[in-house]
This record gives sequence, C-alpha cells and structure tokens, in this order.
Amino acid sequence: MATSQTFLSPKDRELIVYAIREAEKQSPGEIRVYFEKRCKTDPMDRAVQLFDTLKMNATAEHTGILIYVAYVDRVFAIIGDEGINAKVPANFWDETKTIMQNYFQQEKFRDGLVEGIKLSGEQLSKFFTSGKENKNEISDDIVMGDE
Repeated sequence: MATSQTFLSPKDRELIVYAIREAEKQSPGEIRVYFEKRCKTDPMDRAVQLFDTLKMNATAEHTGILIYVAYVDRVFAIIGDEGINAKVPANFWDETKTIMQNYFQQEKFRDGLVEGIKLSGEQLSKFFTSGKENKNEISDDIVMGDE
C-alpha cells in the first residue's frame, strides 16, 4: 500500500511547495495542497469540507485554492473560493484538472501537481492584479491528513 512517503519523496514535496510560492507571486491566490490516503466520499465533497476546515475562504480577496488528493484511491479535486470563481471562465478548473490527470495517469504525480499549481498561478494573474502588496495569507506547506 502506498504511503505518503512512497507517493511523494521529501524532494517532491519541496518542489511542490516551491511551485506554490512561485505561483502565489503572480496573483493574490493562496494555494494549499492536502493529501490523505483514502477518500470516503465524493472527492469534490471532501474538498469542499476541507476548504472550510482549513479556512481557505479567509483570504482578503477570497482567492483560496485547494488541491485535494487521496493518493491510495487515486482521486483528486480542485476548488477555488468565490473571489476566483466570480472572475474565471466556467471551465477554468476542469482544464487544470484534465492536465493534471494526464500526468497522474503516467504516474507523474509531482509533475502533475507542479503543473496544476503553475497553471493556476498563471491563469489567476490574468484576472487579478498584484498592484498592492501580495501578502501570504495561508501557509504554503503541504497538509497531510492522516499520517
């Protein structure tokens, strides 16, 4: 059975956190990645629950993004706060999820996450200006749900 250590190495995790920091420099978006072994419900329902639990909706411009991954079940979801969803096209998250899924199907989980994070930052920079100080409102650390 996969563990979080075999799913992603410490170096993989470091690169994911780096990608988050780089993406967040481009816009006021606040990205969080959450891993757990199993998803006992619909992945999007679980992501919504975690979004609230992690207070991802507490950013000044409501620009929190959660990437949820259940690595044993091999399911994931992406959810953005209302400030993002009010500005981006309706298929915004679907396109990002499809690109990530293509990597995941090739067992390139780190690359898929990094690419999804990068795309989120690039896209958000088109809809949000960084005219004022871009304060880091949410920790960039990866959250491990059930170690």
